[in-house]
Parts: sequence; C-alpha cells; structure tokens
Amino acid sequence: MTRYKINLVLIALVASFAGACLSAESARFLNSPNAEKLKLPFSEAVRAGDLLYLSGQIGNVPGDEPAPVPGGVRAESRQALVNIEQVLQRHGSALDQVIKCTIFLVDMTEWSAFNAVYREFFKPPYPTRSAVGVKELALGARVEVECLAYSPG
Repeated sequence: MTRYKINLVLIALVASFAGACLSAESARFLNSPNAEKLKLPFSEAVRAGDLLYLSGQIGNVPGDEPAPVPGGVRAESRQALVNIEQVLQRHGSALDQVIKCTIFLVDMTEWSAFNAVYREFFKPPYPTRSAVGVKELALGARVEVECLAYSPG
C-alpha cells in the first residue's frame, strides 16, 4: 500500500471514530429561554461528551438593543467575556474549565487592550488561544470570543 493510501485509510478511520463519538444522538444542543425567544439560527452551546462548545459571543447585552455596548474594544471585550461566563454557568461550567478560546478582532492593534480585559477573567494556567484578524463582525462588533470548555456532565 502506498503512503498516500495509508494516509487516506488513517484519515477515514479517524473521521469514522470522531463521527461515532460525536453523533447527533449524543450531542445536546443548548439554549437559554432568552436565546430561544430570539429564534437565531444557532445554539448558544452544544454539549458533546465532556466538552461544551460555545457559540461566539460579541459585546452586546443579550436581550437588549442588538448592538455592541458603547465604549470601544475594552467595553465590548468585557461584555463578551461576561456573556461567555453566563453561558458557561447556565450549562454547568465555569471560566476555569475553559480549555480553548478563539478571538476575532476587527483591528489587531487592539490586541493589547483585549488582553488587558482577558486577564480580568482568566487566570493561569490560561486556556489555549488563537486570534484572528477579521474584516468585520456581526452587528458592527469589534471583538468576538468563542470557547470550548471541559465540562463533565
């Protein structure tokens, strides 16, 4: 068997295993009553095994005006992380259980301002993290944060 065919077989085995572990029957799609009222086309979180996958959160106040809070990237970052904390708590987890964050910033020069706020919410050992510069975000937001948490349930 060529190296290429072996790699394809390995990829197929991994995909098959992952699909069996995270099938739709084992995944629980979670929303709060407020999120359900908004009828948005996504779940605020999905529990799959011991992992809790959170949808991205921007710095708006859920249920209020659909726009980011005023005050720039620091205020938006703080509100986005408060939103993350609330989703985690609603579904039986907490910030200290977060294992991975992905940060989306409209302006990468605001990275240090975001980090200052991030340190208010996360303490060592920090979750793994990625940051992506993007052209724009929903509702004119400057920052969006999505997380993955370990949450045995």
